[in-house]
Amino acid sequence: MNPVLIRVAVADDHSAILFGVKHEFAASMAISVDGLARDSTGLIDLLDRTPIDVLVCDYAMPGGRYGDGMALLTLIRQRYPHVRIVVLTMLENPAILQSLMAEVRCIVSKSDLMSHLSLAVHAAFVNGRYASPAIEKLLRTIKPPRRGTCDAATLSGRELEVVRLFVSGLTVTEIAAQLHRSKKTVSTQKNTAMRKLNIARDVDLVRYGMETGIIPAVSRGSVDGPLGDS
Repeated sequence: MNPVLIRVAVADDHSAILFGVKHEFAASMAISVDGLARDSTGLIDLLDRTPIDVLVCDYAMPGGRYGDGMALLTLIRQRYPHVRIVVLTMLENPAILQSLMAEVRCIVSKSDLMSHLSLAVHAAFVNGRYASPAIEKLLRTIKPPRRGTCDAATLSGRELEVVRLFVSGLTVTEIAAQLHRSKKTVSTQKNTAMRKLNIARDVDLVRYGMETGIIPAVSRGSVDGPLGDS
């Protein structure tokens, strides 16, 4: 009996990753790579024209028309409910990973061996859960907050995504446009997140994001520069 063939698309903004993933699956009798994309524009076009079972997708993939992060993953889940998702990422922030795991259930760290991707794709295909060793280790570091304290793990997925985008350099107006929410809603979610984190100033929110690994410090520049509208 022939094995079930899992049709896979891969999306990442780095050509080396695309090549590596395609090479990893080349010898598989059960997985077929049916498309590659380097940004969200190409990815949505690919999903519109190609039947796909599982999408292997980077979390941070800037530059496309449909954004990246949780906003892109939510769009894909809504528009293509039959497509299962495996997130391939360099993220090391446990709170974001915990939020992601609740949504997509299969995450592989780029620091782990590529062989974990095959396991994750098979798990995603049957709607299972898979966390590669580095991801599982990070998830185990999350502890319930002490009474009277809050940290990023207490933020909702939408609040965390707003914080991530704000810290990465977008204004509230730009975040609202990217997430297809009103400016008032985004501002409220940002303020709620800051209140939960006990942060009063935008500059401190940016510094918090860099220190906790929500984004790399190099991607924002000086935290003392202008922050745009809020």
